[in-house]
Amino acid sequence: MNPITRERIRLSSDAELSFLTAGEPSRPTLLLLHGVPNSARMFEDVAAALAPQVYVVAPDLPGFGESDPLPDPGFTAFGEAISELLDRLEIGPLYLYVHDFGAPVAFHIAMAAPERVRGLIIQNANAHRSGFNAGWDRTLEYWAAPDPENEAAAMAHLTFEGTRDQYLSGVPADVTEKIPAERWEEDWRVMNLPGRMETQRALVTDYATYIARWNKIAEFLTQWQPPGLLIWGRHDIYFDLAETVSWMRDLPRMEAHIFDAGHLLLETHSAAAAPLIRDFIGD
Repeated sequence: MNPITRERIRLSSDAELSFLTAGEPSRPTLLLLHGVPNSARMFEDVAAALAPQVYVVAPDLPGFGESDPLPDPGFTAFGEAISELLDRLEIGPLYLYVHDFGAPVAFHIAMAAPERVRGLIIQNANAHRSGFNAGWDRTLEYWAAPDPENEAAAMAHLTFEGTRDQYLSGVPADVTEKIPAERWEEDWRVMNLPGRMETQRALVTDYATYIARWNKIAEFLTQWQPPGLLIWGRHDIYFDLAETVSWMRDLPRMEAHIFDAGHLLLETHSAAAAPLIRDFIGD
């Protein structure tokens, strides 16, 4: 029997939000927030493994997976959309799983109600300058000078090849051979649906707004010291491995695990990650 259920709600914006749930609502809640170019699908194996002990909620962010795009996409709007979902599900205290573009959404929720956060699970997500490597140069130039030439360079990854690279680039061949091509082929299909590429472009631009909040996020982490678990793919070409040290400095009691994986760690290491998450959350 599949423990995962797909559900949908109509947001106040009139966009439909699709999400996965697993487990009993009486259990501790874990909100799983994916990045680009993925969807809640990336959490299916972990959600199934955690369902006996945890109530899992994994939304497709607006404009990803089976969720409609928002009329005015951006990370604040995403945070409000997911907050609306949590309100509709009557969810109180929760654990937040933070990955990639899910980080701005997670911190929107966490900083609005810090007392609600029972813990953070960080997986290849950036909140410090240490996470930037040379691969970000074109994007940084675009944010500094958003002219058409810099914009084109910053958006150059929004291709089939760029989508595939999220899975494969920098990762050893014996690891990538475990990832079926259908994964990035499906992501690329979704990215070409109406309104989806516009969402991708808007988020690349709006990520600069998230970076502008990093000092506030550091203050939040220092003040509240939420329990933390870090699981990281060491071959990530998008977020430098040095970022893990910055997270551990912010949260010095954080438990950390580095895997022989890439940016999309759960594609190859969900079986190893699930018991770590389960032990972190407990009963």
